[in-house]
Amino acid sequence: MLPKYKRILVKLSGESLMGDKSFGMDPAILAQYAHDIKEVADLGVQVAIVIGGGNIYRGMNEAETGIERAHGDYMGMLATVINGMAMQAMLEKIGVFTRLQSAIKMEQIAEPYIRRRAIRHVEKGRVVIFGAGTGNPYFTTDTAGSLRAIEIQADVILKGTRVDGIYTADPEKDPTAKKYESITFQECISKNLRVMDMTAFTLCMENKLPIIVFDMNKPGNLRRVVSGEKVGTLVKG
Repeated sequence: MLPKYKRILVKLSGESLMGDKSFGMDPAILAQYAHDIKEVADLGVQVAIVIGGGNIYRGMNEAETGIERAHGDYMGMLATVINGMAMQAMLEKIGVFTRLQSAIKMEQIAEPYIRRRAIRHVEKGRVVIFGAGTGNPYFTTDTAGSLRAIEIQADVILKGTRVDGIYTADPEKDPTAKKYESITFQECISKNLRVMDMTAFTLCMENKLPIIVFDMNKPGNLRRVVSGEKVGTLVKG
């Protein structure tokens, strides 16, 4: 089957890398994600990735930690680079060519983020991993994912989570919650459904960039989404 999307940005949370652990990374989860990404790259899909850093460090309450917000956010950006390096290592281990680009300069381990270079890499079939968020405090990796997707002219953002879409309520807490097959940006706002943080969500809405929320922990789901199967929830115009 021909893929429905030519260029995608996969947004993963740092917490998703933990698996059943309480901190750090689960090698089995990393390996599964890498194989799923290779599967779609082998179909000719151009892939970019943004990973959060919550499995290593999450900006905490300044009153509790004594660390000011901006300083804590920079620490979180470094955590995303660590996750990006782990994903890069796992992908290259199975024969996928990659590039890690960082919004904060660290030449020994990553290229600086340059939009045109990132586009050229994905055109050549390399998987590009964007680290260090936007390079600015006060912005989440959701916002970084939306921004990078728009900059490289991706067709869609694929937000991999632990649940298989967007529900009327939290399905892990409310067994009566119903899943949306598709929903508009305005409906998400009016129903106060937390798909992404508001800055990231608004960026996608203003640039008419669709989002698909799906369960990344089920092997093969990424290929199914890319192939156009009805997996997860589609958020569009």
